[in-house]
Amino acid sequence: MMQQANDIKEITPSAAIDAISYGWRAKCLQRLVRMELPVPKSWAIGAETVQAIAAGHGVPRDALSAIFGREDALVSVRPSAQSPDWGGPGTVLNVGINDVTHKRLAKRIGQENADAIYLSFVQSYAIHIARLDPDMFAQHGPNALGDALRCYRDEMDEEFPQDPYRQLAEVLRSMARAWDGPTARLLRQAKGAPQDAPLGLVVQDMALAMGSGISGSGSIQFVDSVTGTPRVTGRFRGQHHGAAVGTGAETLYLTRDSRGPSLEDAAPEVFADLVRFGVAARERLREEMQIEFVVTEGQISIIDAVRVQRSSRASVRIAVALADDGIIPHSEAVMRVDPRSLGDLLHHQVDPRSPRDVLVRGINASPGAATGRIVFNSAAAQAFAARGEACVLVRRETVPEDIRGMHASVAVLTERGGTTSHAAVIARGLGRPCIVGASDLVIDNRNRQLLCKGRTFQEGDMITVDGSSGEALVGEATLLEPALDDSFTRLLDWADAAGGIGVRANADTPADARTARRFNAQGIGLCRTEHMFFDTDRLPAMREMIFADKPEDRRLALQRILPMQRQDFTELFEIMAGLPVTIRLFDPPLHEFLPHDRHGLHELAESLDLPLSDVTRRVEALSEFNPMLGMRGVRLGITVPEIYDMQARAIFEATVDASRKGAPIVPEIMIPLVSAMREVELVKNRVDAVAAEVRNERRTNFNYRLGVMVETPRAALRAGDIAAHSAFLSFGTNDLTQMTYGLSRDDAGRFMGIYVGQGVYAEDPFHVLDQDGVGELLLTGAQRGRAQRPDITISVCGEHGGNPESIQFCHQAGFDYVSCSPFRVPVARLASGQSAIRSAETGNR
Repeated sequence: MMQQANDIKEITPSAAIDAISYGWRAKCLQRLVRMELPVPKSWAIGAETVQAIAAGHGVPRDALSAIFGREDALVSVRPSAQSPDWGGPGTVLNVGINDVTHKRLAKRIGQENADAIYLSFVQSYAIHIARLDPDMFAQHGPNALGDALRCYRDEMDEEFPQDPYRQLAEVLRSMARAWDGPTARLLRQAKGAPQDAPLGLVVQDMALAMGSGISGSGSIQFVDSVTGTPRVTGRFRGQHHGAAVGTGAETLYLTRDSRGPSLEDAAPEVFADLVRFGVAARERLREEMQIEFVVTEGQISIIDAVRVQRSSRASVRIAVALADDGIIPHSEAVMRVDPRSLGDLLHHQVDPRSPRDVLVRGINASPGAATGRIVFNSAAAQAFAARGEACVLVRRETVPEDIRGMHASVAVLTERGGTTSHAAVIARGLGRPCIVGASDLVIDNRNRQLLCKGRTFQEGDMITVDGSSGEALVGEATLLEPALDDSFTRLLDWADAAGGIGVRANADTPADARTARRFNAQGIGLCRTEHMFFDTDRLPAMREMIFADKPEDRRLALQRILPMQRQDFTELFEIMAGLPVTIRLFDPPLHEFLPHDRHGLHELAESLDLPLSDVTRRVEALSEFNPMLGMRGVRLGITVPEIYDMQARAIFEATVDASRKGAPIVPEIMIPLVSAMREVELVKNRVDAVAAEVRNERRTNFNYRLGVMVETPRAALRAGDIAAHSAFLSFGTNDLTQMTYGLSRDDAGRFMGIYVGQGVYAEDPFHVLDQDGVGELLLTGAQRGRAQRPDITISVCGEHGGNPESIQFCHQAGFDYVSCSPFRVPVARLASGQSAIRSAETGNR
């Protein structure tokens, strides 16, 4: 009992109050008190006492004597968890009012106002403390108070409690137990709170928003929550008290407004004081705050202050503005912005103030928002784009042949897939909003219809894809413009100045490369050359090569692609202007370039001048039970070496051409899907031979670096052997995760939510790097590779390269850089800077 008494403290400037024991609200109120703002007398109740109350231990009456040792004392009780995001039980107002206090109040502020205050507490106590039926306490009108008191007596077989100490004790007990309820625990755990998160409580003298002259309550903040720009916003409601409204209630604008009366006009001194308090709170609390206040007969009481709720774009502007004003250092501004939120700033976003008619929910695979008409295949998407009409490509799941349709669309929506499925990866690279794994969709391709939960949509109907939230909306939503302003640029510059791991971009096209440069990527860490082969000008030659029986015939077919590949690489080198470019050699299985329906097979037979039966047999012969684990990557490069020969020549000839026009180029050639040292030796010998041929033919010298994409567990374990022939090791964590788990990344979305929900996996391993399993392979491979070759470059080029937690891991492991989709480069740059700042702070401690 003595411990509980010591755990209840008046909030004074010198009181020993910390956020861990007493919560954020108690600590914030103490800071306001120290600023000498007009805060009503307040007390903080520590987490230990709250836990004891929840367990059934009462609070000694003498511990509460300071609270109710004054005549007509009324108090409120508010939750004070460690973080405001964790919520808590609802505030209870007017604790302490009884028949005697009610009569005294009536003489001072009028009968109707006093009745409103008493009624508000009776209703709140009956519903939330005594747990009676809310419908029984919905009284209104002149006799409402008497009816509510009578109803309480009838239900509880006793009069409404008149002892203020008993009222407060019961309120504290109810709030303490509500915090430990199963629903409350689940809600706060969803917001990141630990399972045993403690709760403090704050008891505060009531500042009555009623009386003669200007009286009321409201809130004020000094920035726009959506844009982050300076602007006074809030509300003021005169003669307002809790949920009840007394006489003369009137809602006022805060600042002068042509639409109606304002507080600035009605009480300029009050408004000026509020602005002054807001400026002081911003400087002393080092944050943009929303101030809750009460005005009683012209006198202001500051009852609370909370951090302003803000959108992603507002977070950046607020952090930069605080740093510009010297309130926080640049490093703290960098740490205040969630890296993931930057993805929202790069694209259009659905205005959070607009209504949302949700069609379906899925996995938010690529951020941003776009509105367009539904199409079900690439041909329709290209037709809509040719007419200048925006369209959304809707598929069960995308395949490489859908890239043309994804280019022509403004957004992508798929029924299947996860965060590293084909649709997700390509959409992020293109900067298209994308939702995958929307399993409630039913796609009827024959009738060109989309069905979802009893609603039917035709091709051409308008929908909006919100890739940031994972919701597809019916119709055309109101969109906000991207926010790539000066604040955005300067924040990332500050992040770069902090140091950290390097950031490159995965870029397959000139457009990708330009985006990478615009976001200040330090080079291209992964150029997937196979996407270039799906172009309509190259696909016929590629298919001719696949059907060729002799190496000479294959070379002739590939010779048609060589100039186009050379031009691809030349343009990439010129755009990157001397920055490193890592080109992955051909990776996918050959069957992806062939049709599988009868119409497509017939057209292919005509183009190759072959019998349909021969074409069908060849396509069937190339099919594999598990093509992702079949003849692809380096296996294809060894069995059909002409492909890699052509690509190496295109790279080296482009190197010579681009170097003559600008900065010297040192291309980085990456071999995919390696699992044995001998594979590297075989490819290296052929690539070296091609390099020698080009040097002789062009009469010029150049350098290049050959490395390996580590995507198989064996490659990670044998990295020491492989490093002997490699200048760099780049971990392709998409496939490495897939092979380590034995789990298809395209199918994982069907059950991953269940697995994460039941704690099988802490996170989706395709979204956040599995540091215990896959991470151990990365650390093992890096250690063994560097033991063999200390100067070897180590990097990650899977989609984990854009994930903040994974970047932190790579930075701590001493990797040289990460590579991610172009539109995730800003996210990675900010996460890299934050990782460096954390490391520096840890080192300083």
